[in-house]
Amino acid sequence: MHEKIIILDLGSQTTQLIGRRIRELNTYCEIVPFNRFPHGAAGIKGVILSGSPYSVYDTNAFRAELADIRGHYPVLGICYGAQFMAHTSGGKVEPANSREYGRAHLSYINNDDPLLKGLSAGTQVWMSHGDSITSLAQPFRIIASTGSVKAAAYRIEGEQTWGVQFHPEVYHTTDGTQILNNFLDICGCCKDWTPASFIESAVAEIKEQLKDDKVILALSGGVDSSVTAVLLNRAIGKNLTCIFVDHGLLRKNEFEHVLRDYEHLGLNVIGVDARGKFYRELAGVTDPEQKRKIIGKGFIDVFDEEARKLKEIKWLGQGTIYPDVIESLSITGTVIKSHHNVGGLPDKMQLKLIEPLRLLFKDEVRRIGTELGMMPHLIKRHPFPGPGLGIRIISDITPEKVRILQEADDLYISLLREWGIYDEVWQAATILLPIRSVGVMGDERTYENTVVLRAVTSTDAMTADWAQLPYDFLAKVSNEIINKVKGVNRVVYDISSKPPATIEWE
Repeated sequence: MHEKIIILDLGSQTTQLIGRRIRELNTYCEIVPFNRFPHGAAGIKGVILSGSPYSVYDTNAFRAELADIRGHYPVLGICYGAQFMAHTSGGKVEPANSREYGRAHLSYINNDDPLLKGLSAGTQVWMSHGDSITSLAQPFRIIASTGSVKAAAYRIEGEQTWGVQFHPEVYHTTDGTQILNNFLDICGCCKDWTPASFIESAVAEIKEQLKDDKVILALSGGVDSSVTAVLLNRAIGKNLTCIFVDHGLLRKNEFEHVLRDYEHLGLNVIGVDARGKFYRELAGVTDPEQKRKIIGKGFIDVFDEEARKLKEIKWLGQGTIYPDVIESLSITGTVIKSHHNVGGLPDKMQLKLIEPLRLLFKDEVRRIGTELGMMPHLIKRHPFPGPGLGIRIISDITPEKVRILQEADDLYISLLREWGIYDEVWQAATILLPIRSVGVMGDERTYENTVVLRAVTSTDAMTADWAQLPYDFLAKVSNEIINKVKGVNRVVYDISSKPPATIEWE
């Protein structure tokens, strides 16, 4: 069992970023809700309390039970996590004169404290809080201050517990990685969690879990399901059958391309043409959540049918990754949007799920794929949603709308590759709007469809910025789509970032 750090999620937007930073330091971590600490779990080396959007005085604030954590494990509280420990131990947390947000500098540092080893006075940190700790009870000791925040960091004497009112996980905290690395040293972590070690442990766990059971895998052609397939194949070989479903909402010619791509992997892949089934069940449906549910259930129906043909199938493999899980159900229980492979499953599914990448971020999945020796174009492929073009048609779905979107999307993606831009973009998408507008082609008036081009930069899909594509490139794409795709006379570019917008429109 690998050692691990537990991150208690108290609702911060940067909780997942804490996890990424810890993993970048070659240490495995798990993010769990504030009230679900895995007591008794093996390998726990330390605990981090995240920030939160709440004040410690809010009636609906998240409150972690720390009696069996503090004194048992090294603890690091970040922002709200630090304020929560101070407040519940007799200290004072009060509203700041003005919201402390942005860059600050540590004017005082206790260099003898192991958490701050290697830091120098003047180092930049990033503040983001409306409250501030104004006094600390015994045996709390201040170990760092800024010009306006006396208790920027503290240590509780007699136990390995620290708190910082800034965010070491964000890039703007210059020595944030050093602070987190120091905490891992305090925890006694070996820092040996690498792609190779993940593969070794994952294969062992899969063998132990599945033994001689047979699995069918929901193969999409994307990096997540591809890496899942290779990982499962390494563990169970011939007991894995991959099912690739054409639901009629794939990119242009994608069904044939994907089947060809997998030939080199030695996988047992069955292609299923289910376009008619999905078009029938989606006819007239416009609500995006309903679309996702129908498509998710449709996939499972197909898998169940194929499993019955294959006999003795007990497991369904899926390429679920961590952002899917986080986005499908937040800590408050509020669904942002259902992902077909976590939120769209029917209550009574005949197959058990195995999701070996469930706790990995996208960039980690790509590193695993590289370590597994997969072809670069499979690993670098842009994310593509399981519901496919079904959630990029912002209205009811028809074969004609699919044709229009497939052709526009194919031109867009092809030109991104041709111009050498594809690998600079995290994800690119074309969206068909339920809006028609007047245009002129030749000497004739047209009244046709509008498509939206979307391109974002990101590292893990939890946050994303719109990609600043060259104007001459956008002009070229627009002209190509309008001139070559029958039914489109207007192209627009989406300049929304995440948050507040999501990457996909539905």
